Amino acid sequence: MTQIPTTTPAQASAPATVPSTTRISRLRAPEPGWTAYADTVVVGSGIAGLTAALAARHAGSVLLVTKAQRSDGSTRWAQGGIAAALGLGDTPEAHLKDTLVAGAGLCDPEAVRILVTEGPAAVRNLLINRGAEFDRRSDGSIALGREGGHHADRILHAGGDATGAEVSRTLLARLDQLMDEIEVIDHALALDLLTDPSGRAAGLTLHVMGEGARDGVGAVRARAVVLATGGLGQVFNATTNPSVATGDGVAMALRAGARVADLEFVQFHPTVLWLGPSARGQLPLISEAVRGEGAFLVDAAGERFMTGLHELADLAPRDIVAKAIRRRALEAGLDHLWLDARHFGEDKWRGRFPTIWESLHEHGIDPVRELIPVAPAEHYASGGVLTDLWGRTSIPGLYACGETACTGVHGANRLASNSLLEGLVFADRIGRDLVRAFGPDGDPAPGEPAPDRRPQVLYAPSVRAETQQTMSEGAGVLRSAASLAITLDTLGSLTEPAGPEPCAEAWEATNLQQVAAVMAEAAARREETRGSHWREDFPAADDARWRVRQIAQATADGVRIEERAVPDDADTVL
Repeated sequence: MTQIPTTTPAQASAPATVPSTTRISRLRAPEPGWTAYADTVVVGSGIAGLTAALAARHAGSVLLVTKAQRSDGSTRWAQGGIAAALGLGDTPEAHLKDTLVAGAGLCDPEAVRILVTEGPAAVRNLLINRGAEFDRRSDGSIALGREGGHHADRILHAGGDATGAEVSRTLLARLDQLMDEIEVIDHALALDLLTDPSGRAAGLTLHVMGEGARDGVGAVRARAVVLATGGLGQVFNATTNPSVATGDGVAMALRAGARVADLEFVQFHPTVLWLGPSARGQLPLISEAVRGEGAFLVDAAGERFMTGLHELADLAPRDIVAKAIRRRALEAGLDHLWLDARHFGEDKWRGRFPTIWESLHEHGIDPVRELIPVAPAEHYASGGVLTDLWGRTSIPGLYACGETACTGVHGANRLASNSLLEGLVFADRIGRDLVRAFGPDGDPAPGEPAPDRRPQVLYAPSVRAETQQTMSEGAGVLRSAASLAITLDTLGSLTEPAGPEPCAEAWEATNLQQVAAVMAEAAARREETRGSHWREDFPAADDARWRVRQIAQATADGVRIEERAVPDDADTVL
């Protein structure tokens, strides 16, 4: 049986600390009007949150909190698939190598090893054996595809391009079978962490948007808190993330004093449907799997420009493709280029990519006869709340998983279709650690929550749009010292207070502004180009100076940014 270490998690060793002028204050909110109790409270209902809740029930009572409806997690939007070394001739070692290459020298090799070795069994036991219907070949075997950065066919799909929806359906069906063991509160926005006098997590405050026995601001007292709130794509104008992806978990962790890491590494998906210069919010994704099936990028002259830029051409890692699109578009004075998949024909489009086919036609594009206009847009945050290999953060009793977490798997750039696998593997590990933590030789139970007398802040809802515009202009795909200085200065001025009555829109705007400020500061400090972080004024990677991870922590004196050297992956073997 695997032994779970009990040393203090996610601690930085001999860090270089840099002071910051950024201040992170707790949210202004009414005092809780009601209280609920559970051994574990899980925030979020995507693949990570649902898996964590299902696993945590083996340790005790579970309360699952979700911002919208439980079926509205970000997972259902995932088109590409889930990566696992299940095919003939493929190996976890090959998957590990591809992941490390994509991560551009900043992956935690041990975290990647866990991902690729535990991943195949997790897919079988936690998805297939629960009824997930992945696409199969005529002989009944699972049809495995290939996406950018992979050197083998190892991507499982469902419904052609509806993998996330099938994964979500499978886990929600299992949740429905266990409603007597897992309580769910829908339409609830998590606000701030509760801690006891020793600093241990003791629950959280939240606002339930509805009427009933529990409405308005309340508190959940718990022995453990699991943050699985998804991404932070709404920090930018254009994103593939849903409107609820406002970085709530990362912001909550920052305000509680937890360490967050690698926030500068934001992946911009290279092929998002371009709907014009004024398009905002969630935009349709053209999955990497489309290029995996043979589609290719072309410029204004109709020329393929990825050939010769990388050995994998149009299937190069996403950061390379996104940069190439942006560079070629800028050279031509354009804000988008095109994807050519006309040779697929209607049958292949309808059979393999039905969701994308419908989306394109809804926007007046026939991919059999026309080129598809595409441009990079925010897609995935490789950074997040820093965890150890069991999902534990720097605050005892606080866990994180999925896109909210930073396990070290992704490094400077996530390998395509690794995110669903990471959410599955590390959320399940949290459940196993909770069994240990709640056992007779486990962790101490938290005491009564300590009064929080820190300053409170709440920004006006209008700060959301201003933050998005500021980040898109100065901290998006193209970054420089000049653009980031303007970004930080502008973000510091976005402090218009909300009205006397707090509301969900104001809490979300405040979360976005706080996360954006730390992200921009980390990006300004990293004076190199690496992975998904592209500095125009420092176009090359600088291993001698910057093969480190930046770890931020909010204190009473401002945000501290520490640096941690990355273990050498040269000797990583399975």
